[in-house]
Amino acid sequence: MSGRRNFLKKSLAGVALLSASSLAAEQLVAGTPGVSEAHDTIKPKTPKATNPFQIGMAGFTFVNFDLETTLKTMKSLDLHYLCIKDFHLPLDADADKIKEFHDKCASYGVTGYAVGPIYMRSEAEIDRGFEYCKRVGTKLIVGVPNYELLPYVDKKVKEYGYNYAIHLHGPDIKTYPDATDVWVHTKDLDPRIGMCLDIGHDLRNGCDPVADLQKYHTRVFDIHLKDVTDSTKEGHGIEIGRGKIDFPRFVKMLRKVNYTGKVSLEYEKDMKDPFLGIAESIGYFKAICDYTK
Repeated sequence: MSGRRNFLKKSLAGVALLSASSLAAEQLVAGTPGVSEAHDTIKPKTPKATNPFQIGMAGFTFVNFDLETTLKTMKSLDLHYLCIKDFHLPLDADADKIKEFHDKCASYGVTGYAVGPIYMRSEAEIDRGFEYCKRVGTKLIVGVPNYELLPYVDKKVKEYGYNYAIHLHGPDIKTYPDATDVWVHTKDLDPRIGMCLDIGHDLRNGCDPVADLQKYHTRVFDIHLKDVTDSTKEGHGIEIGRGKIDFPRFVKMLRKVNYTGKVSLEYEKDMKDPFLGIAESIGYFKAICDYTK
């Protein structure tokens, strides 16, 4: 019971912080001043922009928490899309477990829109990943295949008809460090093979994620949203709006390239106690979307 009470306290605090961070970001983007005295005059707000963006959560954010905690957090922040990780729905889950998972998600107004990231180091693991995606009922796999297996991924994409988004990981691992690397290795393959553009890791590898979104948008099937402290390997995750990424510029580019996929927060700071950071990040990003045209 104490764990439940602690979670509820954090959730309520997160909702409060979401409102506060939304207002702060709104004031930053729209130029609306805060009220310092009771008689101050508040300038009219900038009209909200029309947002086609479907904001969700990357399941990895909740690696230390169960599915119910994940879904409660998402519901409190009015988020409806989850990229499914196998610690919430195992790769060998049968039809009953998959139905139970989807029913639980639906009870919180959440849809699992993709599976992954899934690391694939053999043809057998690729087969397993595609069959898992088929049983789960999504049409998007976020995967990390070895380079030499890309021709086999190409074959499976043609067979199943799914989109396959390669997750880039910055300078931490040798394979797929940035968007350009994914593009170079996939541009001559089936056009349904592209990338999950992790904007934080892209920046940590010395790249410009906004420019990369513009260059490679035809192959961007998913976006992992995050902010980082520096454009080097030493950069680490931080609440959105506190780091190095220019989010008004990023949102403008989403509009310019007519991005219609999911934009899912992958929050990697304080992963054992992420709730307030998640709320602040989502509040900031939603406000940026509302007031950046």
